[in-house]
Amino acid sequence: MAKISSVSPLAPKAFPELPVIDGVTFSTIAAGVKYQGRTDVMLAKLAPGTAVAGVFTTSATRSAPVLDCQAKLGGHTEDGAAILVNSGNSNAFTGRGGVSAVEAITRAVSDACTVPQSRVFTASTGVIGEPLPFEKITTHLATLADQLDPNTIADAARAIMTTDTFPKGAGKEVVIAGQTVKIAGIAKGSGMIAPDMATMLVYIFTDAKIPQAELQAMLSGHNAQTFNCITVDSDTSTSDTLLLAATGASSVDVSGDLAFSDALHDVMLDLAHQVVRDGEGATKLVEIEVTGAKNDTDAKTHAMSIANSPLVKTAIAGEDPNWGRVVMAVGKSGAAADRDRLSIRFGDVMVAENGWVSEGYDEAKAAAHMKGDELVIGVDIGIGTGRSTVWTCDLTHRYIEINADYRS
Repeated sequence: MAKISSVSPLAPKAFPELPVIDGVTFSTIAAGVKYQGRTDVMLAKLAPGTAVAGVFTTSATRSAPVLDCQAKLGGHTEDGAAILVNSGNSNAFTGRGGVSAVEAITRAVSDACTVPQSRVFTASTGVIGEPLPFEKITTHLATLADQLDPNTIADAARAIMTTDTFPKGAGKEVVIAGQTVKIAGIAKGSGMIAPDMATMLVYIFTDAKIPQAELQAMLSGHNAQTFNCITVDSDTSTSDTLLLAATGASSVDVSGDLAFSDALHDVMLDLAHQVVRDGEGATKLVEIEVTGAKNDTDAKTHAMSIANSPLVKTAIAGEDPNWGRVVMAVGKSGAAADRDRLSIRFGDVMVAENGWVSEGYDEAKAAAHMKGDELVIGVDIGIGTGRSTVWTCDLTHRYIEINADYRS
């Protein structure tokens, strides 16, 4: 069995103090789905009236839990809801058995939490293609329901980890019309990270009051600028799930409120950056800023081509300001570009301008920038106004070690 590696050098110093969200309670347990001696199942119960929005992987081989969540997402109901997540087994590529496992788990959660089965959302993360031993989960449902606590979101973040080296959490409080609205979220993700929603599990909770349709629109909009702008290895998971639950417990209506929208965006971007910081084997967080593209879509295409290039990522790992690899990545992207208008910078160091090495380029200064933990690579295509920013990490030998050993 693959072991969780030592904590990423890019990890936050500690799990943050997150605001307690009225209307949400959590519990965890060590069910032994795959891992031994650690919690691997998380249950969250949501108060009646909670609006639930979500975005999911677009993979053609998405898992049974993803398909079930997608089918259930929609209208607002006065009934309660629940979320159950297991780590260690993704219940993906498991055929009819996978569907039966979801049915058994959602029915057991429904009974234990007294919520409709149609309002039970599940996710599974871990190895693909192995039957999920769902009985190891369902036998613990009564205990999980008895131990629900509003103050244990940090435990929930740890229970959903797979190859993650640290639990991920982010929160925000915003004052609206003189009243405080709270947001708290957790995430897991380390490898198999590429946008097509994003490649991880994320659960965000707020006590705000907002219609489901508006919550969904807000989530989808912010997702395009956060989780869909990160990549570790260009591989899209079968199990990506992001659920956003608004309990309404604060009674503060945030419909159309820009301050709430901005706060939600900040929480999502914080969690997205943490996923990249925990990229398998990562030692550097890299921001790719592309400007001057034909349009925003082309800018994103160029940025992701750079961010996903193994040659660029290994140069970053070696702290080598090899700007020729950036030129290569732009050229192969398929988006419009003009070689003789291209400019590149590493941090504040201008490397190339108008298709040639910048006059006065100082390789030593560029190399010094590459030694940092957080890097910026700026590329101006020089043909338009399109722009995009994405985030990635370096590619080290540790990534190979983790993934070569994942199932053993």
